[in-house]
Parts: sequence; C-alpha cells; structure tokens
Amino acid sequence: MKLTSAALRDQQPIPADYAFGVADPDQHVTLGANANPPLAWSDLPPGTRSLALICHDPDVPTRADDVNQEGRQVPADLPRTDFFHWILVDLPPEPAQILAGEFSQGVTPGGKAGPAGPRGVRQGINNYREWFAGDPAMAGDYFGYDGPCPPWNDSIVHHYVFTLYALDVERCPVDGAFTGPEVLAAIAGHVLDQAGLTVVYSLNPAVPV
Repeated sequence: MKLTSAALRDQQPIPADYAFGVADPDQHVTLGANANPPLAWSDLPPGTRSLALICHDPDVPTRADDVNQEGRQVPADLPRTDFFHWILVDLPPEPAQILAGEFSQGVTPGGKAGPAGPRGVRQGINNYREWFAGDPAMAGDYFGYDGPCPPWNDSIVHHYVFTLYALDVERCPVDGAFTGPEVLAAIAGHVLDQAGLTVVYSLNPAVPV
C-alpha cells in the first residue's frame, strides 16, 4: 500500500498553498490559502471497503505560556502533544486520489461545515476548535482540513503526518461530530494496511527547514 502526492515530498517542507498560516514580515503570520494537498494511493490490500485519512502534528506545545509571545521562544525541550488537522472517513477506494483543494479552499472563520463532505465522506473536527475556543471571531467546530500554523516563535520544526488506513468496513464506526482519537479507537481491529507521508513546516525564520 502506498500514499503519494504530486505536491508533497516525504520529510520536505509543505508548500505554503496548503498551510493555514504563512509567514508575514510585519505581523509574524497571516492567513494562508489553506487548500488541502493532493494525495493518491495504490496497492490497496484485498478486501478494502473504505479508507480513513488522518493528518496530525505530533509537535504541538503542551503549554501555551510562550506561544506567539513577543521576545519569547517556545523551548525545544517542552513536552509535545498531537494536534489533528484532518480527519476523513468513509472515503471510497476509487477514484484513487484526492485533488488539491477538493476538500478545503481558504480559511473559514468558525470552521467549515460538517461532518458531511464531498463524495459522501464524513469529516471529523480538528483541533482548531480548541485553539480558537477563546476567540469570538474564530470560535467554532472546525470540520475537515485546516493546514499547518505552528507557533511563529517555536524553536523546533513541526512534522505533519498524513496516514491513510485501508479498512475492512464500508462505514467507519463513529457517529455525530467525531475527533481524530475517536476514529483511531474506532478503527482498531479493522485496519488491513496503512501508508504514510510526513512533511515539515515552520513559521520561525530562525529555524531552518
């Protein structure tokens, strides 16, 4: 089983077109094009009835004390946690690709609608719900894809892991508004195979990517 992309290269920077936030010389960061990247798959195992796709960043700071604060830096040794950017289930095996921008174009304040998505898929709630919970202009349930926007003062590069799961069920056993961890728990025992692709991103000009 293979997961590939015409725009992404494993362990290389993700193009800014697919980011939620892009570097800005005056205010550190501004909103990006936030299109979902193109993806393609092949060599699915026999018996695959549906696919699940998850993109997560395992490098998110566990404390926000220093995040995006002038004159401060998020230390490299700070414990990190997962931030889910895209949760997609009930994806048909064919056609064997997702087009660039097919599921996301631009930033939607308050989040895109869901869970229903293109092609009859269902999309989970990503962690921008928690990130913007205290911002009246941006708060809401963020369904679908929203790309990278790591702290502009983080001292480490962030990794974005796209993982495609081949499942032996046509419908993922989750209901309502679901999250990445809930999907991972629900598909346990139903995964026939999986494939991944990891890209990197930073908004800190002092951090080489």
